[in-house]
Amino acid sequence: MMAEYITEIVDLMLSFAFYYPLFMAYLWMTGAIYYYYHWERSAGPGVGQPPELTEYPPVSIIVPCFNEGENVRETIAQLTLQEYPAFEIIAVNDGSSDTTGEVLDELSAQYSQLRVIHLAKNEGKAMALRMGTLVSKHEFLVCIDGDALLDQYAVIWMMKHFVSGPRVAAVTGNPRIRTRSTLLGKIQVGEFSAIIGMIKRAQRIYGRVFTVSGVVAAFRKSALHDVGYWSTNMVTEDIDISWKLQLRHWDIRFESHALCWILMPETFAGLWKQRVRWSQGGAEVLIKFLSLIPRWRMRRMWPVYLEYFTSVLWAYVMLIVFGLWGTGQFVDLPPPLSIPTLLPGWNGVVLGVTCLLQFAVSLAIDSRYEKGIGKIYYWMVWYPIVFWLLSVMTTVVAVPKAWFKKKGTRATWDSPDRGMR
Repeated sequence: MMAEYITEIVDLMLSFAFYYPLFMAYLWMTGAIYYYYHWERSAGPGVGQPPELTEYPPVSIIVPCFNEGENVRETIAQLTLQEYPAFEIIAVNDGSSDTTGEVLDELSAQYSQLRVIHLAKNEGKAMALRMGTLVSKHEFLVCIDGDALLDQYAVIWMMKHFVSGPRVAAVTGNPRIRTRSTLLGKIQVGEFSAIIGMIKRAQRIYGRVFTVSGVVAAFRKSALHDVGYWSTNMVTEDIDISWKLQLRHWDIRFESHALCWILMPETFAGLWKQRVRWSQGGAEVLIKFLSLIPRWRMRRMWPVYLEYFTSVLWAYVMLIVFGLWGTGQFVDLPPPLSIPTLLPGWNGVVLGVTCLLQFAVSLAIDSRYEKGIGKIYYWMVWYPIVFWLLSVMTTVVAVPKAWFKKKGTRATWDSPDRGMR
């Protein structure tokens, strides 16, 4: 009797491990395709030809910086090329230990739109964004990282949503990967299309967005004030502010035309560090807002909360599957617990084909914004092997870090791996 019960549990875990990513892949593809035909295709070509707005409210562009001495010059120069009638640039030097401060002071003398704020010590990105917001002159903010390059029409595309929607609190842009000299870099180009971009499109169709992109997002200042701005104790301020805004019934939108070229890790060490932080940030949000989610007024957040919670559960189920298989290589497990191989059978083939289909759909959509991106498709066969395993391990490590994190701990900057260009 016990053996049959254990067999049923193991079979259930294996079925969940297989069907969950399969179901989500088709859910994301369906939502992204609908989003494309409903909104994206009719909005015009992917690059150039921005929309005509009924009004052009002035914008403050905030650039939080920590040890960006090698990158911020290029970032600021690109910002000055924005095709928008009225904007200011506020760079916040958050206690950098390199030449960031000197470079920004030099740039402020060169560009009249630029103002520089120097913080005495590393206070964290959330605090840098707060300080930039408090000294900004305008109601609408565009926030980008100090190593990113914003497309010249991005502000117009994001402002289109604010002008037409009084309940729009934030607009997340469309990050594009600059670092692609290694296998990890090339895979991430496809990942940002097939996973991150596709999920944001689908979530806009199905309800709420899990998070704005921390590297490029626009905000309505009055909405930020309504929720108390960015939280300084959350390891990922972008996920937290997204949930705070939406739990107050503000709207968040995705704008695929708002392109921003970013640097990403191209080493396993840098990628591991980044993904653990992302996973921990998601787990912190799950824990922080757990008591609010069951309320009926928060029902529009139920799908996105359930989606992320299920992804965490899937990671732990996969850990158990790996553990049973690994243990079975050294000891003879009872038949109900025995997993003889991890090599793909028919189910692995179905998952692999679905994954490649997902990448084909997403790259076809994103080819509007980046010519020749289809060449990345060749490298995406490695994604399930490398990044699914990475996702499992980082989630398993990050959840306890979030659960046992000391309350009130300030989240400060740590210079990331910015890849090899």
